Amino acid sequence: MTEQQWRVLRVLADAEYLDAKGIADQALLYAPTVTRILKEMLDRKLIKREADPDDGRRSIISITDEGRGLVTGTARHTKKLLDEYAKAFGPDRLEAFKAEALALAAALEKFQPGD
Repeated sequence: MTEQQWRVLRVLADAEYLDAKGIADQALLYAPTVTRILKEMLDRKLIKREADPDDGRRSIISITDEGRGLVTGTARHTKKLLDEYAKAFGPDRLEAFKAEALALAAALEKFQPGD
């Protein structure tokens, strides 16, 4: 799974459903990229697409149980890794590093596409 595919899956895991534009906005991806990713994820049965009951021209995308299982399993694995990192680096140093990384990300927000 690519980093962009993972971003789409995480966005859908946090939302009940979204349209492609909403996914693109929240995952910070361009619409054509999201369209390609959604096709691949549909083929892998990680997401499902349904017609919007209020607007038949619009599709609603949601995560499947298989997709949610992938997110949950990955989260468990990531938690174990982060615990090991904290042991190796020191919990206080790791927290300080994460705070600096968040500060860097906030400082770089002005460079986001569309801004």
